[in-house]
Amino acid sequence: MQRFVAAKSGLDYSYAAVGATAHVPPAGFDIDRTRMVLGAGEPTFEAAKLALQRWEQFRLGWVEAWSPVTPLVAGEVVAVMGWAMGLWWRNPCRIVYVIDESGPITRFGFAYGTLPGHVEKGEERFLIEWDRETEEVSYDILAFSRPNHVLTRLGYRLVRRSQKRFGRDSAAAMFRAVRGPAPLPDICQSTG
Repeated sequence: MQRFVAAKSGLDYSYAAVGATAHVPPAGFDIDRTRMVLGAGEPTFEAAKLALQRWEQFRLGWVEAWSPVTPLVAGEVVAVMGWAMGLWWRNPCRIVYVIDESGPITRFGFAYGTLPGHVEKGEERFLIEWDRETEEVSYDILAFSRPNHVLTRLGYRLVRRSQKRFGRDSAAAMFRAVRGPAPLPDICQSTG
């Protein structure tokens, strides 16, 4: 895995709209959003921030991030591995930007974009938000993507189902990382 990540580190992004998850996702891509309330208050925000830094949102059994000690720093490369069709698929991504903002809405997160060799083209943002007025802490994923491999084109419906599953499972993993075995709240998902 180390050689795989090192080999991909010098490559450019596989899509043009780098950084678009910070603003408006581009036309021509599938857009997915998942949002879940994790709890309330600063302790929840800090626990969620730590979980994101440890890549807990990828510890799903069928999706993993390598290496889970990759620092959240723009330019760092990580391999997202997904289990599909009886194989582990390695998908290289580079961190595009990191968010660390204080204010009425305190935010922490990052976005990564796909590199050549990824089965998709696009970008995904993972964000923790703490609304200091309501005390609510939420986990939010925003992604835009389109197929970048013959098998993802042929299995497009399965890929779209897997993307939705990833959003739900990732939100559940973050909730468990912050709250333990408490019952899961509603997970809001949308496509556009």
